[in-house]
Amino acid sequence: MLTEVIMPKAGSEMEEGQIVKWLKKEGDKVEAGEIILEIMTDKVNMEIEAETSGTLLKILKHDGEIVPVITTIAYIGDEGDVIPETASAPAKEEIKEEVKAQVEEKVVEVKAETKKELKDGEYDVVVIGGGPAGYYSAIKAAQKGAKVAIAENNKFGGTCLNRGCIPTKTYLQNVEDIERIKVSSKRGIILENDNATVDVAKALKFKNSIVKKLTAGVEFLLKSNSVEMFKETAYINSNGNVTLESGKELVCGSVIFAGGSKCVKNIKGSDSSNVIDTDEALDLKEAPESLVIIGADYIGVEMAQIFSSFGSKVTVVERKDSAIEVIDSEVSSILIKSLEKSGIKFIFGKEITEISGEKVLAGSEEAASAKVILVTTREADLTALKDVNLEISNGNVVANEKMESSLKKVYVPGDVNGKKLLAHAAFKMGDIAASEIVEGKSDKYNNNIIPRAIYTYPEIGSVGLTEEEAKKSYDVKVGKFNYGANGRALAHGDSSGMVKIISDARYGEILGAHIVGPRASELINEVSILMQSEVIVEEAIKMVFGHPTFSEAIYEAIADVEGVSVHLPKK
Repeated sequence: MLTEVIMPKAGSEMEEGQIVKWLKKEGDKVEAGEIILEIMTDKVNMEIEAETSGTLLKILKHDGEIVPVITTIAYIGDEGDVIPETASAPAKEEIKEEVKAQVEEKVVEVKAETKKELKDGEYDVVVIGGGPAGYYSAIKAAQKGAKVAIAENNKFGGTCLNRGCIPTKTYLQNVEDIERIKVSSKRGIILENDNATVDVAKALKFKNSIVKKLTAGVEFLLKSNSVEMFKETAYINSNGNVTLESGKELVCGSVIFAGGSKCVKNIKGSDSSNVIDTDEALDLKEAPESLVIIGADYIGVEMAQIFSSFGSKVTVVERKDSAIEVIDSEVSSILIKSLEKSGIKFIFGKEITEISGEKVLAGSEEAASAKVILVTTREADLTALKDVNLEISNGNVVANEKMESSLKKVYVPGDVNGKKLLAHAAFKMGDIAASEIVEGKSDKYNNNIIPRAIYTYPEIGSVGLTEEEAKKSYDVKVGKFNYGANGRALAHGDSSGMVKIISDARYGEILGAHIVGPRASELINEVSILMQSEVIVEEAIKMVFGHPTFSEAIYEAIADVEGVSVHLPKK
């Protein structure tokens, strides 16, 4: 039977590979599993095995050639098998790439040579929005030699620093500390009173001090990089420049619109005085007696645990049948069970249509009730676009992989494009936008290698595809390792949780990883690095991890993909 030999896609970012050397020639007999050639990507060298036994009938791509992934490079079959007429002589892709690189280099040189002196009020780049995507892109553009201005109508640092990830993590540290106190008795630490409570007003004061320090730090970094700051609302005008609320126009070569996202109360009855959004929740000076949270996403489960630790009776209502769908279902279910054990109630499959007093309604049915109701919905903040029309899809500004919008010279990194509502994703997108504007080239944005974390107790870390998602496009192998078999976790007194690795069965590409348990938010970065570096399972198994460490669980899970974990029973 005629079988194609293809250039593998050994990594999410791999687009082509170079044939280093064929180890067999046309007419040679090959056995299934026998190494027949070596290829090279931009990061690793790989040996390619024959998938079937037979004769190497035809080599289409030869030593030294650069070939796009999933391209047929040879045929293996039986004598007499007919090679398709479409099999053609190889194209000289390496020449194309060399020419492309030369052109890009010349473009950058021309830009540098023709740069003109800018007057007062003129800038190479004006950034709207001082959140992660905004301040990061402003500093990056300035570092690359651009004259940059940035406008922010609230506090620099954006939602993440002021009203999101930093405030919530400050509060969630209380949760971890309380849980560690509970564990301490098992470790031989005797406390006279282990019933810990939280002084909400004091926690609020501490949270605000951290936010203030970091906000000042962002402004200092902008100033030190000579980025001119305007603390007022800004709009993109019809000329493609930026108009400040004061009426001043900032003339610019390019605009980076990083408006971020904002809270919305879009449920009927949500204008009631007892209904709050996440911004308001983080500034409460005392915990409500009871709280209903609408939405079991990242924000919802973190808020649930925060207010449960404050002493509130918490109920979470989610319209879908499970929580946090971007997280592997097996892993998220472990988290939900843990939160339920701590006293948090979850109600799934209820579409909230109305809020009436202290009741939240799903149609005519009461889903839950509480003194205070928290709505967690957020949407892109498009305030700056009142005078221009950009392509919008599902409430977000459409952006390509270079962060370009539908309007020439306007770039849209961060939450406004809806690609990934995470601060570190916004950092990367801001870097891409700045590089494109100043240098005319940048890295490609790849959602699949952006790690995610939920800072509950236990923590969750996730990157890439879930098992459910992977099975739609790949033949997958899964490896698992429980913390209960990890020496460091046992010594730590917290051995609940697991590491789960999803890989492509054909090429060994790591497609995703999901961790629940101690240090998950830190450990997931290790897997993200492996994925970014296109390290396949076979190579990762050869690595040495320190002992005893939590990260050994990653190694063991990867080894389990191939059934070679020493610290798991034989399957």
